[in-house]
Amino acid sequence: MNGSGTRQTASGLLPLDTTEDVRAGRAGVAVLPIGSFEQHGAFLPLVTDTVIACAIAREVAAAYPVHHLPPITISCSHEHAAWPGTVSISAATLNAVVRDIADSLRRSGIGALVLVNGHGGNYVLRNVVQESAGSGTRMALFPGSADWDAARNRAGVQTRSHSDMHAGEVETSILLHAHPELVRPGYETSDCTADDRKHLLTLGMHAYTESGVIGRPSMASAVKGKELLAGLVDSFGEYLSLLAPET
Repeated sequence: MNGSGTRQTASGLLPLDTTEDVRAGRAGVAVLPIGSFEQHGAFLPLVTDTVIACAIAREVAAAYPVHHLPPITISCSHEHAAWPGTVSISAATLNAVVRDIADSLRRSGIGALVLVNGHGGNYVLRNVVQESAGSGTRMALFPGSADWDAARNRAGVQTRSHSDMHAGEVETSILLHAHPELVRPGYETSDCTADDRKHLLTLGMHAYTESGVIGRPSMASAVKGKELLAGLVDSFGEYLSLLAPET
């Protein structure tokens, strides 16, 4: 039994531990999924990044002694504002929320926190981890680019990472495996290439894609999604050893 138990989660997203489960697990490291609420084309839900972050955290919690937290579901998605449904908070707000969570965990005896980030636009999380040095809470940001590269190679992902930016082969594959009921028809014919995105932060996503997709979702498969998650779980062991060497 791991630190957050082996119980199933509500819709695969929320941990269902009781306080006694957490007491028995005595995990010294918490994992916090951080997603977003933003457009992912016509075939993936607005909550896609949160679902992915939760899927990663769920698999990690099944394999390692960690305290599995519920997700932050709205973050920094300002580049997607042209599409209906997208909701964002400021980088300062996300920073403050994560720091408050870290402070609360530390008061309850958990001194290490891994931010499981599902949205590439959450740039501020790198600064949150950077600034955690000397704060009393050890932090890490996961997965890193090397972790994704290793997982992509293991899964046989064909689209290179720069081209597979949004609602592409990787994201669609993970949902096809973890939550196929969330994937609507149309991903098979929604490929969009936009490798030259030099001014994306200034102009937003809409300047480079009408559909909201940048990538090749037609190449996605549930098998690739399963292997992507397995590869990330393998990579997590290094992070745990850094944050909790006694494990």
